[in-house]
Amino acid sequence: MNMKDIRTEGTDRLFKAMMSFESIEEFYDFFEDLCTVKELRDMTQRFEVAALLDKGMSYQKVSELTNVSSATISRVKRCLDYGSGGYANALKILGEGK
Repeated sequence: MNMKDIRTEGTDRLFKAMMSFESIEEFYDFFEDLCTVKELRDMTQRFEVAALLDKGMSYQKVSELTNVSSATISRVKRCLDYGSGGYANALKILGEGK
């Protein structure tokens, strides 16, 4: 399965709902219902790893700072280098990207 497989009306609806949120609290409420704590923590860690790698940090330093496995760091790096640009765009929007 790849990302093209999830491009459905249902996924569009989910994303449109999230785009309508007006506060971080609304996101917290939504994700508390939608995800487990572990799922949200995993997404948060991957985004943090992306930010650190984008700043040029080594895998070892990223692992030390985040306690994330080298496999996860490698996957995030692969997405940064060859993915759709989602991490880079999000970091740019936050004023943190290259």
